[in-house]
Amino acid sequence: MASITMYHRLNEMDNEDGADSGKIDVAKNRFPFCIVWTPIPVLTWLFPFIGHMGIATSKGVIRDFAGPYYVSEDNMAFGNPTRYMQLDAKKAAQGSSGWDTAIADASKIYDGRIHNLCCDNCHSHVATALNLMTYDGRSSWNMIKLCFQMLVFGRYVSKAAMFKSWLPFLIILTIIITAAILL
Repeated sequence: MASITMYHRLNEMDNEDGADSGKIDVAKNRFPFCIVWTPIPVLTWLFPFIGHMGIATSKGVIRDFAGPYYVSEDNMAFGNPTRYMQLDAKKAAQGSSGWDTAIADASKIYDGRIHNLCCDNCHSHVATALNLMTYDGRSSWNMIKLCFQMLVFGRYVSKAAMFKSWLPFLIILTIIITAAILL
């Protein structure tokens, strides 16, 4: 019953926005049927493949496990997405409605969990949603698979977003290489 209430609340909020289902709108921060990613300051600077992840509803509203006992709506913990990977809603059990229900159910689960940077984090929240909807006929999604998928198949929202993700790492790498050569 609680997941149905959450689902209806999400749909009401989505409908107010008037987002066009399936169409990505970076300016309005709408990423329907997408997994989204943004860098985490310092951590991503050192390891550019590690970042913060969320999943968006059919209308593009982003849900992310932002901290202990908290799943945010439309306010990612570390800023707007810099990368996204749009998935096919037809590959979710029960299509678009199954997609939204799974996100609501995963969010309810993670609203009751402590955040652990290494084991039970934003990637795990997204994996749980994908497992609940048996996306692509699988229920074996995990944070490692998602990290790899985003690294290989994720698209940047803009060139500036790409620089935001990689420039700090490249600066640090340049400093380390320069220091190693000079010493």
